Amino acid sequence: MPRGFEELVDEAAAAPVDGWDFSWLDGRASEQRPSWGYARLMGERMARADVALDVQTGGGEVLAGVEHLARHTVAVESWPPNIARAAALLRPRGVHLVAADSDHTLPFADATFDLVVSRHPVATCWSEIARVLRPDGGYLSQQVGPASVGELSEYFLGPQPAAVRGRRHPDGARDAARAAGLEVVDLRMESLHTEFRDIGAVIYFLRKVIWIVPGFTIERYRERLAALHERIRTTGPFTARTTRFLIEARRPQ
Repeated sequence: MPRGFEELVDEAAAAPVDGWDFSWLDGRASEQRPSWGYARLMGERMARADVALDVQTGGGEVLAGVEHLARHTVAVESWPPNIARAAALLRPRGVHLVAADSDHTLPFADATFDLVVSRHPVATCWSEIARVLRPDGGYLSQQVGPASVGELSEYFLGPQPAAVRGRRHPDGARDAARAAGLEVVDLRMESLHTEFRDIGAVIYFLRKVIWIVPGFTIERYRERLAALHERIRTTGPFTARTTRFLIEARRPQ
């Protein structure tokens, strides 16, 4: 028998959403991955680095999966549930974890790192990235692109203006990096297929990725959730386009 709306809602509401492990969605949602393989690229650069920094490490899942870390590796995270999760994963690997908000400042001296990495940062403070990089040091980041999962956002929020849809465009990241004095050596974007196979997956995703529908709560959107549950039940998965871009930059000598 198909599972009912209330059962799926209760299950998703009770699921923990700390960290950036999305395995709860296995079999319930899927997201196509970018072709460049960020974890592999990060691992290659980590293996060659002396002192490296992972900004907005989340629960530390990506960094913990790197086979060969830099000789000295530091991670920064600000959200307390993620800090606890990252500590459990990263400290056994010898990573120094710093609890700090990195949206505006990085609590490190100038020219400390020869590598800075970041996967899906909420914001990138390019001037701080440039400041903490050593000359000829590099920055590698995979970021969420414009209008990512926009179909899901607009289902709940209605049509969004062009200014909102255009946020987080890679051209803006390139311009900001250059303005901070960095040389952009690689910039790529891909549009990828995403689907949600039940309403529980939608709820879990919106609870975890809080900027897709700001202020999302089940009670606030219960009527829309119920309608979407019926739509998925009768017509199949809810599909959306996810955008990702890769940017790599260097601080000149």
